[in-house]
Amino acid sequence: MKKIEAIIKPFKMDDVREALAGVNITGMTVSEVRGFGRQKGHTELYRGAEYMVDFLPKVKLEIVVTEEDLQRCIDAIIETAQTGKIGDGKIFVTDVERVIRIRTGEEGESAV
Repeated sequence: MKKIEAIIKPFKMDDVREALAGVNITGMTVSEVRGFGRQKGHTELYRGAEYMVDFLPKVKLEIVVTEEDLQRCIDAIIETAQTGKIGDGKIFVTDVERVIRIRTGEEGESAV
């Protein structure tokens, strides 16, 4: 099994969720996060004063999938989250050693 962590723009969240549902990915964890990469923030005006916004709002999706679902999941995220502009985000894929459903004690793919 694999864990996908995707950092995307907040306004793309609903589109990505619908695209993932379309490829039968139903479970995910979503967190509101802040960060920056090459985008390096931007300046804003507030009450006549200009200030630098270093950490931009993003959404972090965490999804655990089987090897068979991995590429479909990645493709769905890329197709819907991509705007072609800087700051579209990143996808990280890592191995998951063990998954246990707390309620039933099931392990492995059946726990996902």
